[in-house]
Amino acid sequence: MTDLKKELAKGINEKNIIKDADMREHTSFKAGGHASLLVIPSDKNELKFAVKTLYASQMPYMIMGNGSNILVRDGGYKGALIKLGEAFAFISADKDIIHAGCGALMSQVANEALKKGLGGFEFAGGIPGSIGGAVFMNAGAYGGEMKDIIKSVNVISRDGEREYELVPEKLQLEYRHSIFCDTCDIIESVKIKLHEESKDKIKSMMKELTERRNNKQPLSLPSAGSFFKRPKGYYAGRLIEDAGLKGLTVGGAQVSQLHAGFIVNKGGATAGDIIELMHMVQATVMDKYGVMLEAEVRIIGEEA
Repeated sequence: MTDLKKELAKGINEKNIIKDADMREHTSFKAGGHASLLVIPSDKNELKFAVKTLYASQMPYMIMGNGSNILVRDGGYKGALIKLGEAFAFISADKDIIHAGCGALMSQVANEALKKGLGGFEFAGGIPGSIGGAVFMNAGAYGGEMKDIIKSVNVISRDGEREYELVPEKLQLEYRHSIFCDTCDIIESVKIKLHEESKDKIKSMMKELTERRNNKQPLSLPSAGSFFKRPKGYYAGRLIEDAGLKGLTVGGAQVSQLHAGFIVNKGGATAGDIIELMHMVQATVMDKYGVMLEAEVRIIGEEA
């Protein structure tokens, strides 16, 4: 690991290469184990260098944004996590097109759209996380999905050797899925196509959706947003609530009493607590309704 860190330091500032990184500090759940390496590139060239170096070393690696949809098991991730954050958070607008770096937060893109009088992104403004992660998972809310507004995606191949662009028809965008779930190529930036709209109308819609979120979602506690994917023909939160599981607790993890589709960290939760609670919810819902809930949160790493 020391030799690999030295190799990475040839192209990346050493302070941005962290050994045995505590992922509680880098994920919205505030829970979980350590990553063998956490690499934080400061620009696209450093990203490509990191990817090429890790790929050549055969060390497993994954890309992450601001950690709002990831949980590292308590035994840690025996590989490298490459965190794409502020250095990849640029946002620019040209007529009805917004070009955003993968690290730009959804709220930041929503504010830029409002500033430019561009409608169509209101549904996404309150989704936690970065636009790169939103494309990766084809995130959606309140009747909208990323697939409705993507114009193109700039991509870096998993080995770091190639840059290319994909149009929506090539992205295989489905419910909480994109081609990147299979290829593991890297979303570098995204262009979204919106439409001219009254700023007052955009602001009003954003305000309405924000109030709905604040009233119905446990935003004051650490979580990863909606924990489960929506099963076909059902709503995960409704199934969990009808099964009487609101408030069910394992250690510091709890099925939210405000919205049963959320698992929250009430304080001191381990990844093991969260995963055990997930299994209990899945088993109960399967037993009562014959529906297997699938986690939307990406769970990686090894058991303690």
